[in-house]
Amino acid sequence: MSGAEFDRKMLEALVCPETHAVLTYDAERQELISKAAHLAFPIRGGIPVMLVDEARKIE
Repeated sequence: MSGAEFDRKMLEALVCPETHAVLTYDAERQELISKAAHLAFPIRGGIPVMLVDEARKIE
């Protein structure tokens, strides 16, 4: 695995910082999705950026 890939095992340990809800992984967009908070957290260089200010709002 290269440094730019996301470790899916890490997903089991991560939750939304706003709602503490489970996240889903969007491989195409390289984001972690919080359906409860309607936020998409970016994954940059294989590292999830779990800051609400960095998240993209989704419908």
